[in-house]
Amino acid sequence: MDPLGARSQFVDIQTLPVWQQQLSEDAKETQQDQSDGLLSQQVFPSPFPFRPDINRKIILFTGDVALLNCTAIVNTSNESLTDKNPVSDSIHLLAGPELREELVKLKGCRTGEAKLTKGFNLAARFIVHTVGPKYKAKYRTAAESSLHSCYRNVMQLAAEQSMASVGFCVVTTAKRGYPLEDAAHIAFRTVRRFLENHGNSIDTVVFAVSDTEEPVYKKLLPLYYPRSEEEEKASLPLIPADIGNSEGEPVVPERQIRIAEKPGNLEDECAEESLELDLGQVGNHAFARMEGDVDKQRKLILQGQLSEAAMQKQHQRNYSRWLCRARAEDLSDIAALKALYQTGMDICGRTVMVVVGRNIPVTLIDLEKALLYFIHVMDHITVKEYVIVYFHTLTGEHNHLDSEFLKNLYDIVDNKSVSTWFFTTFSVSGLKEKVRYLDNLQQLFTCIKPEQIDIPPFVLEYDARVSGSSGIQG
Repeated sequence: MDPLGARSQFVDIQTLPVWQQQLSEDAKETQQDQSDGLLSQQVFPSPFPFRPDINRKIILFTGDVALLNCTAIVNTSNESLTDKNPVSDSIHLLAGPELREELVKLKGCRTGEAKLTKGFNLAARFIVHTVGPKYKAKYRTAAESSLHSCYRNVMQLAAEQSMASVGFCVVTTAKRGYPLEDAAHIAFRTVRRFLENHGNSIDTVVFAVSDTEEPVYKKLLPLYYPRSEEEEKASLPLIPADIGNSEGEPVVPERQIRIAEKPGNLEDECAEESLELDLGQVGNHAFARMEGDVDKQRKLILQGQLSEAAMQKQHQRNYSRWLCRARAEDLSDIAALKALYQTGMDICGRTVMVVVGRNIPVTLIDLEKALLYFIHVMDHITVKEYVIVYFHTLTGEHNHLDSEFLKNLYDIVDNKSVSTWFFTTFSVSGLKEKVRYLDNLQQLFTCIKPEQIDIPPFVLEYDARVSGSSGIQG
């Protein structure tokens, strides 16, 4: 504790300027000059559009992360959580010896994971410990995925624990050898995507850097958090080609399972697939979507003559087009509805997605944009088993989600994954064996424990009124 009347060494993040405020007049003029020359060249919208609401959550702080008065700060360490580096040393010095005792109980931490301890004598209430990967150019893809996991797991932990603020150090050390600029790209895009998709409860994210790290962070932050439309346009040519999936996670082509009709013709098929994906970037007009004889393929499907492998390939092409559109579109108005969100796990360990029918004003919004948003959010979920819970409670004519919308979503996204859809008092034809219709929350809780699903308050109130119970017991 500081002596009475003495000035605290800790830094109150409320006194720090947010990223949106750090745009100087000189920077604005520079961006205007740059963007004027780009206006005629710009064809595609930025994948990281100008979002003042997100920028107001970002702070770039040059100083010691251990001094931040955040809900939690991040410590970068090794697998045994005993690393000696400037960040860890400062955190341990200020937190006190109790931290070391607490870390022993954790029994280490694997690369990419995040583990939580108390902050002890720090101003921060918690410390999130994470282990960045050792970098070797030969295994760059694996290192990128691990570093993404570090930032993603820290943010996930912050959201789960309802943390209002989190202070990041640079989650790499000189010993681990990760190039600072490459690491910063992954850090910024991962945090940005998390705030877009799941960050409603997080008010502030601080990037704490040293004097030597600051120039790199200042250079790259505008690419992912442009503070004006001019800065967005100026940054667009500088954004790397690989920006990951909808969560910022690196896309690893080797891990994507492709089913080929003629295994001996892989080179030709890869070239064809690459061309198909490139065309998906061109536009939505008929010429850009051109692919063989579509009518012939549909006829074969109807006649049951198209092989399962060919149907799988057709489905993947269709999905790639939708995903491409979803990434290029500004879907912030749909995101603000809070009609789709990820929650916990069901009793089988599958990720649970929640759809809130009442939050979708179908007569007021573009349903195709809503479909694009759902595809965008669910992209990283559908690579493994998942379930969807659709709450139809208290929907009216203005937000009665057409069953055709849900069927379209299912047809585009599902792609043969073993998923289950739970519907409450609502029927959707065409989904058949993967759908379970439920009358109340008690039935739902036999499949998903109450603590694993965030249920809108109005649904709880309605269920309690109709069922005559709290709906969460049992």
